Amino acid sequence: MSMCLLWLGLLHISLSALWQAADIHAAVTIDHVTLTVLPANNVESGTDVILRCEASVSQSLSQTLTYFFRLLQNDQVIYTKNISTSVMEHSLSSARVSNSGHYQCSVHIYDKHKMSNSLSLSVTGLQTPMLKVKSDIVSEGEDITATCSAPEETGNMIFYFFENDLEVKRVTSNSNSVKTILTTQKRTEIYLQCAYMVMMHPNAGFSNKSNKVKVIVRDLDVITPQISISPKGNVVEGDMVQITCKVNYPSDLELYLTKNNTVLHESHTTFRKSLVVRAEDSGEYVCKAEKGSVQKMAVSPLHVAELFSKPILRMSPDEVFEGERFTLTCSSNVISSVKIGKADIKYVLLKDGQRISAVAKYEDTASPATNGKYYCMATAKKVYKTSSLHDVKAKVPVSAPVVYAVDEVIVGKTFRISCEAENGTLPITYTLLKTRIPVAHRRVVEAADRAIFNITSISFPEDINTFTCQAYNGGSSFSKTSEPLRAPVIVPVSRPVLEPKELTVTEGSDLPLICRVHQGTYPITFTWYHNRVMLLSSIQKLRSLEGRHVIKDIDRDQRGDYYCEASNYASEPKKSYPARIGVSLAQWKKAVIGVFCILLLVAIVIVLTVFFKNMSHQRRQKQEAELSVKPSRPKSGDPMRISLTLDIEDNTTLNDSDDHTDEESELVQPQEVDPSREVPEMKSIEPEYSVQHTEIQVSTPGVSEQADGQAALEYAQLNNSEQEPA
Repeated sequence: MSMCLLWLGLLHISLSALWQAADIHAAVTIDHVTLTVLPANNVESGTDVILRCEASVSQSLSQTLTYFFRLLQNDQVIYTKNISTSVMEHSLSSARVSNSGHYQCSVHIYDKHKMSNSLSLSVTGLQTPMLKVKSDIVSEGEDITATCSAPEETGNMIFYFFENDLEVKRVTSNSNSVKTILTTQKRTEIYLQCAYMVMMHPNAGFSNKSNKVKVIVRDLDVITPQISISPKGNVVEGDMVQITCKVNYPSDLELYLTKNNTVLHESHTTFRKSLVVRAEDSGEYVCKAEKGSVQKMAVSPLHVAELFSKPILRMSPDEVFEGERFTLTCSSNVISSVKIGKADIKYVLLKDGQRISAVAKYEDTASPATNGKYYCMATAKKVYKTSSLHDVKAKVPVSAPVVYAVDEVIVGKTFRISCEAENGTLPITYTLLKTRIPVAHRRVVEAADRAIFNITSISFPEDINTFTCQAYNGGSSFSKTSEPLRAPVIVPVSRPVLEPKELTVTEGSDLPLICRVHQGTYPITFTWYHNRVMLLSSIQKLRSLEGRHVIKDIDRDQRGDYYCEASNYASEPKKSYPARIGVSLAQWKKAVIGVFCILLLVAIVIVLTVFFKNMSHQRRQKQEAELSVKPSRPKSGDPMRISLTLDIEDNTTLNDSDDHTDEESELVQPQEVDPSREVPEMKSIEPEYSVQHTEIQVSTPGVSEQADGQAALEYAQLNNSEQEPA
């Protein structure tokens, strides 16, 4: 328990201290940081330089602070220091070019941080380097070990080495000294120097050249070899020749015999090489001695005369077909007749590296088994010469070609014909014949090619069988001819004819439509159209020149123009001329219409009869009313009565007729009544007739007649007065 209390106490004290420290930190601020370079920003190499960094700080409490300084060169930290004072100094003793650059310093106090201004320091001047060699006397080709150093410089450097003022090597080093190997083959004195450059500061340029070192190079003529060839002249193929390569040097040496960059022999001391020479052995022989990087050589020429010429293998004939005889002949000419005769040359014939004959002339029958690479070898006095390879390949006679149509053959259209032989060595010449007359030629050189002939057209299907093809590839046999061309020929359909051309059918009956073509290759597709609209389910594909389509239960809407279309694989559809089809009414519809017309006429008659009866009845009633007004009825023999009665009836009839006419006129041409105009006074027609009637009656003699006329006049006036209100 006491331990727990102790730990709690310590924790409380620590937290309190941290809290107080936090309060102190919060009261510190860095005003500015200043960097100073002493004695100046531009100094000579070897000057002591001081970099001084000073911080100005403000704080709320007067207490000692800890300053953490960092010094940076070209953004890289080169020096750090943790002190209790606000000033830090860093010395660059004997400053060098590598110390040039941009400098800054920073200060950290608690959690505060501030950077100073940036200053440039430029150090000019490079130290002169020093050159040393391991040995100043060397042999020709011996390596020289040289060391170049600039002990007071720092940084990465590039060192340059000069031989007699000419640069011979450059080496990169991350220190101020470098050792390297220099190789020289000069036989005289040489002078070596070195210089350097600081890689990070190329603007500083090159340093001065170092001291000169004299190196004496001794020549190595003692290793120069000697070469001799025996015999020296009149060397002929088959002769034994000895080549000697000699050097006067004890050891540590390599000796070579070479010809045309080919090493013939290798040794470390003098040697002799013996060989039986041939004409191709002529040339320059080199004896070369090497010691380190030093080479000495001696050269001697050798000319070898031919004993006999290189054999030549000939074939007769130049080209041979299978089944034909051919001859191979190997021959060579004697050059040195003093040493050999023509009979001394022996020949061997080889095929694909296998010996097949030991004579100069060989005959055989060409076949696949004789194909191969032939060459011959001539031998005399142990000299062997080989001819060039001759490739013998028997040509295969062309077989009878096969001719076929590449495209569909349509009468009147262009198409292509291919001619191809299954067997036959290329090139093959193909000839197309029409009725045994050549019309075109094609030469096939490569296996991927084909003989294709373009045909303009044919007029009749049977013309296709007039084409044949011949193939020829140069054999002794005659050319081979193919069978006549067999290919299906499509004849385009002719213009179809639709039957019937014109017809009227009764509604409800079936209409058969027949479409015929004069010619066309089967199958033929027939299609029917009504008013340019294709009839559904009317397409028929038939092996016939005639197609039939039936329209079941035709109605009035199906009348109009019909036509048919015919097509086949020629893809040239043809249309017929249109046929106009009329559709009349069905018989029962005609009967119904007739009955309806009769009934309509009967109804009209009945209506007119009733109308006229009513009109007659009205007139009769009117006449009776008029007659009932008369005071006395005259006698039947009275002339005045008879005249009056007749006149009244005539006037009544006339009025009825006029009234009917006016009524009809008004129905046909109705007119508007203008209310602005004055309405004319309507006068009755009857009084006029009555007056006239009266005048007629006045002319009749007798008193009684006058009385009757007076009565009639009064009746007419009374009648007129009754009509005016209306």
